[in-house]
Amino acid sequence: MINQVTLVGRLTKDPELRYTADGKGILNMTVAVSRPYRTKEGAAATDFIYCTVWNKLAENTAQYCCKGSLVGVLGAIQTRNYEDKSGKRVYVTEVLAHTVRFLDKRRNESSEVLPILTIP
Repeated sequence: MINQVTLVGRLTKDPELRYTADGKGILNMTVAVSRPYRTKEGAAATDFIYCTVWNKLAENTAQYCCKGSLVGVLGAIQTRNYEDKSGKRVYVTEVLAHTVRFLDKRRNESSEVLPILTIP
C-alpha cells in the first residue's frame, strides 16, 4: 500500500511553530496549491492543504519560510479525530510532512544556500 503526497505551492500565512510539553517542535502551515484549470468565471481553482511538520524540520521551516513562500512538501495523508472543549468530535485530514524544500527564487538568488530538509 502507498500513502505518498507531493505538493508544490505557497504558504497562506506565516508558519505557526509551537512546542509540546516534552519540547518537540510542531509546526502547522497551509499550502495553497493551484489546480491546472480555471473555473467558468476564469478564476484559478485552488486547494488549501493543511500540513503538519515535527521536530527540527519544523524549527527550520519556521526559520526559512513565511507567508507567500514557495515550498515543496513530501509526506503522507494522515487522518485523526479528537473531542473539542464542547464535547463535539472533530475530524482532521492533513499532510504529515517528511520533507520540506524551499523553492522561493527570491531567497535562492542570495548567496545563502538553503537546505533541503528531510526527517532522518
